[in-house]
Amino acid sequence: MVTKEKNRIRVMTGNEACAEGALAAGCRFFAGYPITPSSEIAEILSRELPKVGGKFIQMEDEIAAMGAVIGASLAGSKSLTATSGPGFSLKQENIGYASMAEVPCVIVNVMRGGPSTGLPTLPSQSDVMQARWGTHGDHPIIALAPSSVRESFDWTVRAFNLSETYRVPVVLLLDEIVGHTSEKVVLPDTSEIQIVERQKGDPKNKDYLPYKQTESDIPPMISFGEGIRFHVTGLCHDETGFPTNDSQKIDLLLRRLNRKIERYRDQITDNQRDQLDDADVAVFAYGSTSRSARWAVRRAREEGLRVGLFRPIVLWPFPEDEVFSIAQKVHHIIVPEMNLGQMAHEVEWASRGSTDVIRINRIDGDPVRPQVILEKIKEVA
Repeated sequence: MVTKEKNRIRVMTGNEACAEGALAAGCRFFAGYPITPSSEIAEILSRELPKVGGKFIQMEDEIAAMGAVIGASLAGSKSLTATSGPGFSLKQENIGYASMAEVPCVIVNVMRGGPSTGLPTLPSQSDVMQARWGTHGDHPIIALAPSSVRESFDWTVRAFNLSETYRVPVVLLLDEIVGHTSEKVVLPDTSEIQIVERQKGDPKNKDYLPYKQTESDIPPMISFGEGIRFHVTGLCHDETGFPTNDSQKIDLLLRRLNRKIERYRDQITDNQRDQLDDADVAVFAYGSTSRSARWAVRRAREEGLRVGLFRPIVLWPFPEDEVFSIAQKVHHIIVPEMNLGQMAHEVEWASRGSTDVIRINRIDGDPVRPQVILEKIKEVA
């Protein structure tokens, strides 16, 4: 007899887990354009979404795909797109539009090397700053970085939950290693998966204001087609959604957009700490590089070295308080990453000169190997 748990045991890649997580989260619309190394997500959802009453559309380009995702979300569907470096660049203007219009949606970026066409089939972590600062203007973003296949499932669900809760676009930063690694996973039972729905406005309320300044800073949404007509624009707008040049209203809007993430920072951020209580050296690592870091830390511990691992799963908002606290206790923070120091820069800033920040960088399409991190730990411990 096959048990219920055995039915949930799978061997799958991170991209497959991401697609499965999107379906479990209630995603019912996908628009995208094929691009390595994310294409499997689109391929799977093109097959699976129609089975659950969802819609899949391959758009003519990445710009149009992001626009379609925004439109579907405004019409009430949980919406997703998936891409990689060059496509992520093309999506930026519409990601800014989604931020200004407070449209919940999820953007998966399976990172590869760049710039330009770069390294289509090889891994990188070079888009973490673009995830935060790719669009123009002052606005917040939430960006997540899972490190395993099971986390790709869990954090895709979490990405939708965060997006629907705070009315923001959420970026899920996989990388080629996570996206294409095959692992045995036990998927959660549907009863174990927490699903969040957006706060809905009352379609019978003729005085509905789509961008009302509420106590929570998160206005309730009414979907297009539910009986209330309202305006959506990328321009600075008042509570009605119509453009305004009133400096006071503009200030209120932009401060609320930023405040609604900052005030809920503790509910949004998440990280994993390993053996940091007595550590003299800390390793700060995320995504697939954290897998190498975990091995190095455990091997160093076996050799008697006091070292620990800090792994942020939520990269943005950046865990500045946690990093500062660690910096007060250790002599060195080692930051391995597949770029030239994008997160190391943030670690240096958050440490405020309290400790030495040491970079390990690789940009040639190969991963940062565990032995390299271990050797650096031995050098400074």
